[in-house]
Amino acid sequence: MLIPVILSGGSGSRLWPLSRELYPKQLLPLVNQFTMLQNTIMRAEGISAIMSPIVVCNDDHRFMVAEQMRQLGVESAAIILEPIGRNTAPAVALAALHALTYEENPLLLVLPADHVINDVDNFHKVIEKGMPSAIAGKLITFGIVPAGPETGYGYIKADKKTNLTGNDSVVFNVDRFVEKPDVTSAEGYLASGDYYWNSGMFMFTARTYLEELGKYAPDMLTACKAAYAKAVVDNDFIRLDRDIFSACPGDSIDYAVMEKTTEAVVSPLNAGWSDVGSWSALWEIGAQDDHGNVLKGDVLLHDTKNCYISATERLVATVGLEDHVIVETADAVLVARKDRVQDVKAIVNQLKADKRQEALVHRRVSRPWGAYQSVDNSDRFQVKRITVNPGASLSLQMHHHRAEHWIVVKGTARVVKGEEAILLSENQSTYIPLGVTHRLENPGVIPLELIEVQSGSYLGEDDIVRFEDVYGRSN
Repeated sequence: MLIPVILSGGSGSRLWPLSRELYPKQLLPLVNQFTMLQNTIMRAEGISAIMSPIVVCNDDHRFMVAEQMRQLGVESAAIILEPIGRNTAPAVALAALHALTYEENPLLLVLPADHVINDVDNFHKVIEKGMPSAIAGKLITFGIVPAGPETGYGYIKADKKTNLTGNDSVVFNVDRFVEKPDVTSAEGYLASGDYYWNSGMFMFTARTYLEELGKYAPDMLTACKAAYAKAVVDNDFIRLDRDIFSACPGDSIDYAVMEKTTEAVVSPLNAGWSDVGSWSALWEIGAQDDHGNVLKGDVLLHDTKNCYISATERLVATVGLEDHVIVETADAVLVARKDRVQDVKAIVNQLKADKRQEALVHRRVSRPWGAYQSVDNSDRFQVKRITVNPGASLSLQMHHHRAEHWIVVKGTARVVKGEEAILLSENQSTYIPLGVTHRLENPGVIPLELIEVQSGSYLGEDDIVRFEDVYGRSN
């Protein structure tokens, strides 16, 4: 069997302000109506002997990952939660250890959750043709046939003298891995025909990967085994032991294994690939108008060329712009020259240093039961728009420092307030005094929407004492 291992632990800081630490790019619909994660899951469908995927993600993203898989009707083999990021080598080791609980030595297809591949049919063909080499004990990395002298990617040099499987299925020994080059070096790589972009996609058997990891990074393998042995199954999730995994060395698959093993091979892939690593990359793959502009949302242009403009909350109008990126959200606007968008990460670092929320979350915050969006706030009050999914409920909770007023604007709410339980319909309201135990539920078949007005001396999200929670969230 072939098990997709989907790595969904990145933060995508170069796509700020849409991508944020608690709502990263792989969970966003950047190229079509599906999120990057959903596109990755669907892309794996159609490969022979494919199983449900194993997803490795940040603990903070667990409910969004589970919900996006539910929307596709995909039953996950597992969602492994990393309490702290340790790069790709440990993540794949954990997936391999879990995969071994299904059969003796399954084949793993490792896919980052935030890539674009336009030619899915050719992607499937390359994978299926490479399977015999992977089953035979090779560690396959998929090298992207370069479209130009790109300086933003690492490269893989193939030993073109070693076509391991014949003309029908081209798999070469890896000569060496190369860091991101300067322009002159990249032009030389392109001219030689021996180099491929490093995609970060791999295929190998679970035991082969773990054996090679044990040779070259034994401390990492030991820590992963220990963290997995102490893992706890929580509904759809596999929770690793935080203390053990936090002590695990962090490294990429390339550095930990692929650059050291003698079993590394490269399979060329030409399938319209992009890692969507910047706003300029989204401009390149987007649908451009007659003036080279890629437009999202409510945008009005005059004398504007070769720009990427995304409006999510309001009208964005431009005059006399060329080669720029403008991204508008409810709480932040990015304006950058298209050739400087790699520097967006510096803005994110500054936001984090200043401890600003714009680096972490949007005004609309996803929760396992639905979402809430901040509408207005001041020192002693806050107004939120709350959406509760059909059949969902918030935790049974209490606040020490704030009272809440709830006004239903759509749907039906069941409210537990102390010893009392009431039903509220549209245009009805209730008041939750400070210190009173309460719960909000949606017993209906359509989303419940309400306006919440909080008032009190402290309005932080950590002023919640949970008594019961169907989602297993601790107090």
